[in-house]
Amino acid sequence: MTTLGVLMMAYGTPRSLDEVEAYYTDIRRGRKPSPEQLADLVRRYQAIGGVSPLREITERQAEGVGRILNASGTATYRVYLGMKHTEPRIHEAVKAMRRDGIERAIALVLAPHYSAMSVETYHEQARAAARDGGPTLHCVNEWHLEPRFLDVLAARVDEAIRSCEHPDEAMVIFTAHSLPARILEMGDPYVDQLRASGDAIAKRLHLKHYTFGWQSAGRTAEPWLGPDVLELLESLAKEGYREVVVCSQGFVADHLEVLYDIDIEARQRAEELGMRLVRTRQMNDDPDFLRAVADVIERAKRDAGW
Repeated sequence: MTTLGVLMMAYGTPRSLDEVEAYYTDIRRGRKPSPEQLADLVRRYQAIGGVSPLREITERQAEGVGRILNASGTATYRVYLGMKHTEPRIHEAVKAMRRDGIERAIALVLAPHYSAMSVETYHEQARAAARDGGPTLHCVNEWHLEPRFLDVLAARVDEAIRSCEHPDEAMVIFTAHSLPARILEMGDPYVDQLRASGDAIAKRLHLKHYTFGWQSAGRTAEPWLGPDVLELLESLAKEGYREVVVCSQGFVADHLEVLYDIDIEARQRAEELGMRLVRTRQMNDDPDFLRAVADVIERAKRDAGW
C-alpha cells in the first residue's frame, strides 16, 4: 500500500529564552526587534515559566493524529511536522517527505479558520518547497465547522460555564488572534468563519449571552480587528456582567497568546473591573480533538480522490 504523507503545520515557538530573539526576528521577516521589544517578549515568557509548552504539545498532536489515522485502516499515513518560524521548518518537512519517497500529501495547518494572511501563508511555503520535485499537495484551507471539532469546543465551553457561580448570567467571549483590519476590504473569510463556529457553539449550548472579541494584535501602526478583549471586558463590566468565559476558539493549544494574554493579562484586567474570568481549556492532545483532525485529513483524502 502506498504511503500518504500528512504535512501538519504550526506557528512554532522558541525552546528557550536564548532562542527568543531569533524567533522574534523571524516573525518580523528578518528585522531584529529593539532591545525594549525583546525585553518585553522575554518578560512575557518568563511570566509563564520561561518557555511555552507549544512545541511539545504540537509534537504530541502530530504523533497522536498519526496513530489515529493508521489505526483507521483506510490508508497508510506518515505525518511530518513543519513550523513556520522555528525548526523543523515547513520546507524541511517537505524535503523529508521527498527523501522518503512520499508522492502525495495532505497539508493542514493547526488553525481551524482560514485567512489569506495566516493559513494561506503556510500553504504558500509548502507549495514553494514542493515545486522542486514534489510531493503533490492537497491543501486543507479550513475546518472550523468540522462536527467533531465543534463537539470538543462545545464541551470545553459548557465545562467553563458550569464552573461559574452564576452560569446563566455569565457572558461567553469567543476570541481569536487579531489580524490587520485591511482583510475586511480583501473579502477575506476569517471574520465570518470565526462567527460561524462561535454561532454554532452558541446554538448547541443554547447560550443566552455570547459575543466576539479579538486578542494578541500586532504592535504596528495600522489598525487591527477589534474590539480587543481587554476593551471588551471594560464594556461588559459597564453593562453589569460579573463573570465571563473566554473561549480562544482560534487556538488549538496552550501557548503564549493563551497563557499570558488571557490567563495573566486579561484575567488581571477582569479582576480590576470586579469581574471573574474563566478560560476554556485548550484542546492540546485531547483524543477527541485529535480524532477531529484525523477526520479532516481523511475527508481531504477523499476530496482529492486518493
